[in-house]
Amino acid sequence: GGGRRAGARLDVAGALLVTAGTTLLVLGLVRTSDHGWGSAPTLVSLGAAVILLAAFVAVELRTASPLLRPGLLRGRPVLTANLFCLLLASAQFGAFYFVSLYMQLVLGFGPTAAGFAFLPFCVGVVAGSILATRAVAVLGLRRLMTVGATLAALGMAWFAATATVDGGFLVSILGPSLLCSFGIGLCFVPLGTAATTDVAPGETGMASGLLNSSRQVGGSLGLAVLVTVAAQVTGGATGPAEVSSGYEAAFWAAAGLLALAALAAYVLLPAERKALDGPVADGPVAAEHEGDASAAR
Repeated sequence: GGGRRAGARLDVAGALLVTAGTTLLVLGLVRTSDHGWGSAPTLVSLGAAVILLAAFVAVELRTASPLLRPGLLRGRPVLTANLFCLLLASAQFGAFYFVSLYMQLVLGFGPTAAGFAFLPFCVGVVAGSILATRAVAVLGLRRLMTVGATLAALGMAWFAATATVDGGFLVSILGPSLLCSFGIGLCFVPLGTAATTDVAPGETGMASGLLNSSRQVGGSLGLAVLVTVAAQVTGGATGPAEVSSGYEAAFWAAAGLLALAALAAYVLLPAERKALDGPVADGPVAAEHEGDASAAR
């Protein structure tokens, strides 16, 4: 990252520990849908993940060139941005997955039609991001992130309320896609800015990398949790009515995650932050978020 000094040694041990730890954590959560939370495979995976991640923290506290300086998360905007990103990605990745399944397994869309049906989601994300570049200077980080996550939560709740066997494209897909994606798009610019607010110039690369890691981990963990929620509801049934009930439960859970993100932004971010200490994140961080919508198709 941009914050690594010339000649500093690469934190290989930290990289290996955090990669192995997060992989086992995701694996353990995914296994709950087949083996249950109390099964040996699940407990072994989750227990090993906790040990490895604890070792990662210990290594980062002692190494001279840490992959992640622990003190970086002491800043409230940085901590809030990463928590917000974790929750947002958890719901967003899950939405892509379950909307695709709902269109194909319940509504009978083919793969190509389902791909084209994701276009409104892409439009909403782009529109929200464009508006956010202007609105952030007026509303500030806290208000814009709260509004964006709230709209996204309402859109996800719309998905949940209409994910039935007799749903249709306009009501069950188009409407909630536009509302949810517009809210998510509103979040990207202030989220990227908050992640580097009050960060030393030499550590902006580390802060941006941390945000991207939170997004990737949040997406994986969120998808694993939402799949578990859906599996618990369906109980292994494969009929359209049963699977749509599972998708509905997953959408409600995703809406809850987005509501938590809105609450975190409102409670934890300083209310007075309108003038930005850092540049508006319309570059790599925001662009990478916008690319998620296209990658889902």
